[in-house]
Amino acid sequence: MLKSSYSISYLLGILMIILFLGKLPAQAFKLLRYDENYEYLKDSSETFYNRVKFLPLNQEKNIYLSFGGEARYEYVDFNNEDWGRQNIGHNNFLLQRYDIHADFHLGQHVRVFSQLRSALQNGRKNGPRGIDEDELSIQNLFVDVKAFKDQDKNLVFRVGRQELDYGSGRLISVREGPNARLSFTGAKIMYYQKAFSVDAFAMMADSINTGVFDNTISKQLNLWGAYSKIIFQKAGNLDVYYLGIHRDNAVFEAGMAKEKRHTVGARFWKYGGGFIYNLEAAYQFGSFGDRTIRAWTGSVDVGYLFENVKFKPSINFRNDYISGDHNKNDNKLQTFNPLYPKGGYFGFSPQVGPVNLIDIHPYITLDLSSKLRTQADVVFNWRYALQDGVYRPSGALNRPGSSSDKRYIGTAYLINFTYSFSPYITLVSGIQYFQKGEFIEDIIPGAKSGVFYNIRLGFKF
Repeated sequence: MLKSSYSISYLLGILMIILFLGKLPAQAFKLLRYDENYEYLKDSSETFYNRVKFLPLNQEKNIYLSFGGEARYEYVDFNNEDWGRQNIGHNNFLLQRYDIHADFHLGQHVRVFSQLRSALQNGRKNGPRGIDEDELSIQNLFVDVKAFKDQDKNLVFRVGRQELDYGSGRLISVREGPNARLSFTGAKIMYYQKAFSVDAFAMMADSINTGVFDNTISKQLNLWGAYSKIIFQKAGNLDVYYLGIHRDNAVFEAGMAKEKRHTVGARFWKYGGGFIYNLEAAYQFGSFGDRTIRAWTGSVDVGYLFENVKFKPSINFRNDYISGDHNKNDNKLQTFNPLYPKGGYFGFSPQVGPVNLIDIHPYITLDLSSKLRTQADVVFNWRYALQDGVYRPSGALNRPGSSSDKRYIGTAYLINFTYSFSPYITLVSGIQYFQKGEFIEDIIPGAKSGVFYNIRLGFKF
């Protein structure tokens, strides 16, 4: 009863807002909604939508509120999830996600951002996964204090519960694809100027539970580090970062132990017309119980966007190397830890995670119309180390692999479509076929190739 009552009421609220939108100028909603800024509406006409996005509370209009939200509905259809290991066969279910936020600015120097989120699941045969359900939670609740602000630089102190997302999402992502997004509680310092920015942060991981306001803080420092970005006007962008992580009970094929791991890395990237590239490498060191950590990853993603050709096609090629453990009985752990990655880094609903992996991944994109975009991918997957297993998209161990000398995991074939009815309403659909490889056949008796299909309708305001 709880799920249906506040789901329906929230849906009605979203639909009422949409009815008032009318023909409004296009705008870009951000992945992190707290990055949006609606001060440009200060001197606009007094429409209903403008008052929702910019509601002044004083005559000078430097104290104001801004509201926003989202409703997302997704139908999911799995056949032979986990290569048939769970003996479920066909499994279809419905996911729903709702959120609403308020952004309160108290002059130029103080801001409070709050966001409620509800993630619901109905119909999954073996119950919700950890990424599916969180009935009601505080996703963001933080205070920003700006030390100074001018046209060239900005320094902001932030404290509270907050979402994080850096780079291409390989190591720290808000995890937009799954139903339940990640958040942390802690403090962050952000410095920005025209061509340079750096964030330094210290965070406690929030655990996601399925009930109402029952998510908990770990009460220990889990994630800390610094992430910087340098913009080169013609060449592209350079990200340089250091990330630290602590876990009391980390699990790899080598065993379970306390983990303290440090990651140093860099990313050089450029998107836009002509050549596209995203090059990233990271090295990890630290301790896992009484073992030393020595792990690494390297990724090359290059392509070309034909902007002046019909359908604006892009042809792209990716290749990832992600280390695994060569000997689970020695005093070294060589398994890479992806920390808090986005679930769809290797395509939507990937069956293989970014650990102990070599992949070759060609893909193309087409703009079939001004509103319809499609992408088609083929991903070939091998194990990097034969003494290590396969891991889930979250980085959690899925199946041990040291009992098999087979390397090839399988091939994923994917195609998806995105149709934008308006800046506020989007429909996304995709299908994936994962053809099992000799490694999967070796470790799972009666293994089956899997099919995944989803269709998702999203509303934002």
